[in-house]
Amino acid sequence: MQHKKRAWLGAVAAITAAFVGSTLVAGCGSDKKADNEVHNIIYLLGDGMGRSHITAARERFVGANGRLNMEQLPYVGAVATYAVEPNSDKPALVTDSASAATAWASGVKTYNAAIGVDAYGKSVPTLMEQAKAAGFATGNVSTAEITDATPAGMFSHALLRGCQGPTFTEATCLPKKSDGSFEAAPADKTLVTPIAEQIARNGTADVIFGGGLARFEPDDQKSLTDKGYQVLGSMGDPALKAQTADSQKVATAADLTATKSDKVIGLFNRSNLTVTAARNLLPDSAPQKQEPTLAAMATKAIDLLSNRKDSKGFLLQIEGAQIDKRSHANDAAQTLDEMKAFDDAVAAAMDFAKKDKHTLVIVTADHECAGFNIIEKNTFTNAEAVAPPTNVDAGNTANNSLPSRDGKENVKDPARSSGLINGAGANDPKNFGPATFRTPNDKPEVKDGSPEASLWLTYLSGNHTGADVMIYAYGPGGDVFAASQDNTALYTKMHKALLP
Repeated sequence: MQHKKRAWLGAVAAITAAFVGSTLVAGCGSDKKADNEVHNIIYLLGDGMGRSHITAARERFVGANGRLNMEQLPYVGAVATYAVEPNSDKPALVTDSASAATAWASGVKTYNAAIGVDAYGKSVPTLMEQAKAAGFATGNVSTAEITDATPAGMFSHALLRGCQGPTFTEATCLPKKSDGSFEAAPADKTLVTPIAEQIARNGTADVIFGGGLARFEPDDQKSLTDKGYQVLGSMGDPALKAQTADSQKVATAADLTATKSDKVIGLFNRSNLTVTAARNLLPDSAPQKQEPTLAAMATKAIDLLSNRKDSKGFLLQIEGAQIDKRSHANDAAQTLDEMKAFDDAVAAAMDFAKKDKHTLVIVTADHECAGFNIIEKNTFTNAEAVAPPTNVDAGNTANNSLPSRDGKENVKDPARSSGLINGAGANDPKNFGPATFRTPNDKPEVKDGSPEASLWLTYLSGNHTGADVMIYAYGPGGDVFAASQDNTALYTKMHKALLP
């Protein structure tokens, strides 16, 4: 069964207005703050970015002795990322982006796929809603669809992350019962209203840059313009029932450069933005070349938000989404380029923060993706092997594992490893081999995809892992993030810093 999304528009508007109201704001910023206090927060999220992603990007782009921009922030800690099972507090050890985003945006554990609700499906206020209600300017930037889980976590509420739009369906918006039937629609209709519709009507973020134009329709554009937003590009033709690539017009990097509006939405692709490696290979005439970089979107968002004269400061979330998406695909080359693009956005945030002196910059991840790892040059992974390595200790039999393995079959299986996947074995889709990349420490003649390249990268799986992730911070109050902490603590610490 499918319903056109307009059915609950009035209810959504009313619920949203009440939800962002002062009764749900735990604290408000004071009109004047001391010189050492936080006026702004820039929260940068490398989706799927584990510790090895950071190490590999460092070694690839600045060398083993170098440091990425994010690694130059003075305060360093770690974040636990687990979710919980629905309707319980039982840990689900591997999170997805939706439950992780809810943790740092609202300070509660929830189930995978949930956005802006607790484990029992009840709406919880977000930091961005609270900041907006308290008089701060707000922004949300992503290289994914702006309706995707990570950006959505700051300014929407949904029982399932797939409820993005433009239509409502039970399969995308309602959880299933144990018997396979769908749960009844909740009393709070916002929770089953497409996320695009919520974004277009709740006014939670002043500046919105990303992808996902196909999620929006002409009446979304009307709602936005009625609220004072400049809409870059076009959300479509009101005369058409369904919008297409011909009826909609994506925003461009030139539109981004030209805008001076402090309330603006720019969607630069009908889906996710084009990955850096692919965009760089296209001719200048290709439409994807008109997409801005994450650093350009970050810089513009900071400029627009920081020049607002009617706000106490700003809260800005910036997501490098494609790190995760390319890790799912086990594409090491694209993953590395997305790491560089994200780190460039960190540099843009730091340029502003160092001059401003009142900006807290936080760089972290929602989870690790795919067990990305660095292996020794000229070695191989278990996935490439006929059998695992030996588990026998010749010097002390008490250390042996059972059943014992002598390791004689711990050799490459030619059916599973036909060579380096970006080199000799690149044409074998079943290849489990590593990808190799030159680094600044290699000799000039060394090429990517060669055995001589010093950086050898592999993946454990095509899914998320439960590993803790890194966190880096800079600015007033940044020292509180130099700890081992749960992801829900990030909300508490940001709230205290911006809305004491």
